[in-house]
Amino acid sequence: MVSFSHRDPGTPEATWAAAFAERSLPVLPEDFDHLLVVAAHPDDETLGAAGLMTRTARRGATVSVIIATGGEGSHPDSPTHSPIQLAALRRDEAERALTRLSPTIRRRFLGLPDGRTDDHRDEIAGAIADALGDEPVPERTLVVSTWTGDGHRDHRVVGEVAAAVCGERDVPWRSYPIWLWHWGSPDDAPWDDVDLVDLDGDALERKRAAMRLHRTQVEPLSAAAGDEEMLHGGMQQHFERGFEVFVRPPRRTGSLPRDFFDAFYHRNGDDPWGFDSRWYEQRKRAITMASMPRARYRSALELGCSTGALTAVLADRCDAVLALDIADAPLAVAARRLGERAGVRLARAELPAEWPAGEFDLIVASEVGYYWDPDDLARAITRIAASLTADGHLVACHWRHPVTEYPLSGDEVHAALERENALTRLVRHEEEDFILEVFGRPHARSVAVETGLIP
Repeated sequence: MVSFSHRDPGTPEATWAAAFAERSLPVLPEDFDHLLVVAAHPDDETLGAAGLMTRTARRGATVSVIIATGGEGSHPDSPTHSPIQLAALRRDEAERALTRLSPTIRRRFLGLPDGRTDDHRDEIAGAIADALGDEPVPERTLVVSTWTGDGHRDHRVVGEVAAAVCGERDVPWRSYPIWLWHWGSPDDAPWDDVDLVDLDGDALERKRAAMRLHRTQVEPLSAAAGDEEMLHGGMQQHFERGFEVFVRPPRRTGSLPRDFFDAFYHRNGDDPWGFDSRWYEQRKRAITMASMPRARYRSALELGCSTGALTAVLADRCDAVLALDIADAPLAVAARRLGERAGVRLARAELPAEWPAGEFDLIVASEVGYYWDPDDLARAITRIAASLTADGHLVACHWRHPVTEYPLSGDEVHAALERENALTRLVRHEEEDFILEVFGRPHARSVAVETGLIP
């Protein structure tokens, strides 16, 4: 643990502001229906995630908060307030602060002993599991908790417990630093794993108002020694920024296994990514199809077909389509979608190990490459190149925002494709959200050349 005192001047906010200004950091995707905030003490949730809670509640999604301890240890030398009195005050402050953010926020106070979370891991884990609900988790959920690297024992324990429960349930999670901004410097920040949430005027005003309601922490309890404020003015400045910071957990090592996808579909139903309901997905499919250099293909291989939304439109332009996926659940949805459509064959395969025989003049790798680790991605690219006919095309399309559960990012997948000497790029379409590229053999011709528009 880091040794520090809350009375130290700490790192000036100007130092942190300069460090943030030097970097372009990704934005946290706010595509969840349920935000669960787990705090070690009353006020952690407000300091670390009040803006995100406000934004989430404002769009009608569910926000739940679990506060593990009573926070009665904040002023151990107070001559005016007993631990019991402090715990009662701090709970009331948290209640009023959360109501200021949104009256719809659910809250649960565990009342565990301040400084003793290590002895109550099971109670914390049980509360998180209760908030997530029975299997399967009925909503797209994001859990955010105190950061394990914060230099405070309770923050570390709560973060570790949240990570363990989310890992077991395959629920996405992030963590929010509190004391890092005080004792740390920019050299201590996990910049490679940081997401930001930008706060608009309303969210920032509500956060600042909620912070002021934690009076036992931001103001002295009295003029007596031992009653000094816990969060002095310099410390408070860290939480008056126009953004909040969330740390992604370490990436998984190894390609995602079949049971990951089995559990994912079990939790999230037949259309977990909104292939059929979201305009984003409909538009991306249209761009994918419009990017194909040839009007018709003889034989297509689709890697990771999921529920068959793209398969159905590929079948309109291909004589034959072999669509593969690792999990049975999405293949069942794809089978219902496609029925007895001629020329389409669905099969389960754990790629890249279970690679199909034959050659294909179209191979589609849409939103699949980042599920593999670097070694498996390299194997897949080698096998794609070997399976592509002399006149064939590879269409690759991937989400660009970081996803904690995935071994690679979409940009890393496309960087690896560009390094493959057996392929040359014909098309590149890049947006903030996704990248789409089409590759052919090294001597592949453009559409204009292939169709005779130019020699």
